[in-house]
Amino acid sequence: MGRIVGGVGSSHAPSFGPVFDKGQQKDPMWAPLFDGYEPVRAWLESLRPDLFIVVYNDHANQFFFNAYPTLALGAAEIYPQADEGWGKRDLPDMPGDPAFSWHLAQSLVDDEFDPTICQEMAVDHGVLSFMPMLTNKRWVPIVPLAVNVIQQPVPTARRLYKLGSALRRAVESYPKDIRVVVMGTGGLSHQLQGPRFGFVNRDWDNEFLDRLEADPEPLTTLSHRDYMERGGTEGIEMINWLPMRSALGPTVKRVARTYHAPMITGYGLLALSPA
Repeated sequence: MGRIVGGVGSSHAPSFGPVFDKGQQKDPMWAPLFDGYEPVRAWLESLRPDLFIVVYNDHANQFFFNAYPTLALGAAEIYPQADEGWGKRDLPDMPGDPAFSWHLAQSLVDDEFDPTICQEMAVDHGVLSFMPMLTNKRWVPIVPLAVNVIQQPVPTARRLYKLGSALRRAVESYPKDIRVVVMGTGGLSHQLQGPRFGFVNRDWDNEFLDRLEADPEPLTTLSHRDYMERGGTEGIEMINWLPMRSALGPTVKRVARTYHAPMITGYGLLALSPA
């Protein structure tokens, strides 16, 4: 039987990549953020996970507005890096676990979720911006699960919270003894266009992290408008953290938490262990 041994919520941003690649993690502007990943990386190494399930959103690098799936599940041997317009980073392709992906696909359909199955899938900074800090580029196999938070209609917060419970059932019904960490990534507050360009709501970001840890279910009653008014239009990505939290069960223990807002985005990191 598979087992979920941990959960990680992390912001993603294209700005992480150049800072990491140039070795500038100790720059005063970035150190509070990057320092927070070090204890989480050590914790993940101690867990010895066999697999990461990564709930994220693509930024029109794999999927495009003419056919943008609500949920897209990777079922590939390898996930190459998407070129986002400024060339690929010096990172190896990420390994997958097709056997588990196909098990997850069937389990999700049985639970009345209907993901698009992708046997070829590139991943962008929604996965690769933070993953080097968590693994030091020693990749763990991933199963990427992309959520549409780009083009309306967007799935509800409650739908994504239910998705986390479905992920847990899939892991626990897997016949092999594997150790799984579920990740949710996006946000926190930011807005990249319009009159509120550069909007960051530090109070809301920290309230979200508090509630996600201690009492997450009320977060599922908030509408898309609620999330966007409080956290900016791109702050809707925060709902990607909900499946991670739900997959861990009702009670969790905090391993680490970091929050930093150096520019036009609130960056957060939260590592949780199932109690």
